[in-house]
Amino acid sequence: MCGIVAYIGPRDAAPILLEGLQRLEYRGYDSAGVAVAAKGGLKVRKSKGRVAELAALVPARFAGKAGIGHTRWATHGVPSDVNSHPHLDGAERIAVVHNGIIENADELRAKLQAEGCVFQSETDTEVLSHLIAGLATEGVELEDAVRAALKRVVGTYGIAVIDADQPDRIVVARNGSPIVLGIGEKEMFAASDVAALVRYTRQVVHLDDGELATVRADGFNTFTQEDARATAKQPSIVDWEEASYDTAGHAHFLVKEIHEQPTSVERTLSGRIDERFNTAHLGGLNMDAREARAFRRVKILGCGSAYYSGELGAQLIEELARIPAHAEPASEFRYRNPVIEADTLYIAVSQSGETYDTLAAVQEVKRKGGKVLGVVNTVGSAIARECDGGMYLHAGPEISVASTKAFTSTAIAFALIALHLGRVHDLSPADGRRICAGLKAIPGQIREILDQEKVIADLAAKYAGHEGMMFIGRVRGYPVAREGAQKLKEVSYVHAEAYPASELKHGPLALIGPELPTVAIVPDDELRDKNLTALGEIRARSGPVLMVGHTAPDPKLAEDCILVPRNEPELDPILLGIPLQLFAYYAAVALERDVDKPRNLAKSVTVE
Repeated sequence: MCGIVAYIGPRDAAPILLEGLQRLEYRGYDSAGVAVAAKGGLKVRKSKGRVAELAALVPARFAGKAGIGHTRWATHGVPSDVNSHPHLDGAERIAVVHNGIIENADELRAKLQAEGCVFQSETDTEVLSHLIAGLATEGVELEDAVRAALKRVVGTYGIAVIDADQPDRIVVARNGSPIVLGIGEKEMFAASDVAALVRYTRQVVHLDDGELATVRADGFNTFTQEDARATAKQPSIVDWEEASYDTAGHAHFLVKEIHEQPTSVERTLSGRIDERFNTAHLGGLNMDAREARAFRRVKILGCGSAYYSGELGAQLIEELARIPAHAEPASEFRYRNPVIEADTLYIAVSQSGETYDTLAAVQEVKRKGGKVLGVVNTVGSAIARECDGGMYLHAGPEISVASTKAFTSTAIAFALIALHLGRVHDLSPADGRRICAGLKAIPGQIREILDQEKVIADLAAKYAGHEGMMFIGRVRGYPVAREGAQKLKEVSYVHAEAYPASELKHGPLALIGPELPTVAIVPDDELRDKNLTALGEIRARSGPVLMVGHTAPDPKLAEDCILVPRNEPELDPILLGIPLQLFAYYAAVALERDVDKPRNLAKSVTVE
């Protein structure tokens, strides 16, 4: 949820750190700072606000060949200059940047204050700088001091540490919050996200939980936090290009990523449709047909939009494979002492592959002997490494905080999984052929929807002035309504909630009136007439209605309509969600919101 960048090599660190922080600003953006190890000690600049404000404070001559940087999303202490990272010890010898939460920070702070340490900030992170400084006595290697300090810490962390007295190295560590090393030519990088590294290197190494690394200009070594045992790491190659981190002429990353969806869906589908047997080719599941047939139910775990995509996926699996399927927020699952069943297939969903609640849920399932597959976008991420198998989305990097192309590609992934499980069970070859053809048609149909951008933008501007909106849908349409409401509230700050259309008469109708518009998801399926009846109930109470569907209704039932191309009924929800993404974006534009960096949100939430 915050961003870390580190560099050591022959170049001055500060420009590299600032450029990396710019790329990570979507992960945290209320304050930022850098520290470099230079002759005579550490040089530090930090500031409340955006990275651009920090850059204005860094002088042209800010020499130092090793440095660390951070962009923050506040958890402990209000956004301020003093609460910004890096945090130093009293002698200003040790500097630390940190993602995560130190749960026993208050206890450690009290002990350190009793020993004479004076704290400058309200943060939990400052505890680490004082702890490490107290252990980094003469003759003690920085990595040994960091490892000893972390033994006293309870909580989650991704950290990078520099020492003015040992400027030839940076020490990084991970426990529940990602750290990635980047391997350059006689220079090394570290970051919380590969976005900060792709301009300089494509070779990366992902640290595991409970692992540290000492990073020098000529290489690195990794070892365990518990007993300093050396670990062997094999670099992997990042397949994302630097150009992916540019808006490419669009006003915001969000609208750029919405427009990338035809291509990102094609990548998700590439090589995965088996037309000979009318099924999906998913070797990464690491599961043969006999094992797949043995599962009697499916449980999908995710957070936020990943959870809503899981609801859509559960619907697809039940329809196509006729296996009971259910989605649950991973953040709730991990705390309720779940019963793990041997005949249940668990699927974890995360764009980043680092969402802490989802990772903890995966670990709980694994600890109890369950089979877990991962549906993630980031190769080599923690959830991908933890799972027994799964699918990479190959949607490309998603920079905007609000997920769009990753959500759609996740829905496509679930359609492929449902097709695969269905053909193993009782889905006929003819129905398999029908679903394969429908999947292949989706990229072109998304392009048709995007061609309506101007119409959708005008509708968004029309409705943006309302203080709240209702979203409704039935069965296949309900997850679409939930994700649509999520997008609107995330980027426009307009209150939105979603209900099953069938539940309107059980309470929500009390809210309906001229001041509360309703967005209704109405596909041309077996429930269309019932959905139209719900619209009649809303209009009878003078509620404005914007319908999203395949066929325009009687104008008396919906004053506005967005038409979407028809696919197979099971796949229609994937397309019905696309116009809601554009609607949320243009509502935010009309309201002059900070579209790519909504307030109080960060892209990858790696704390509880």
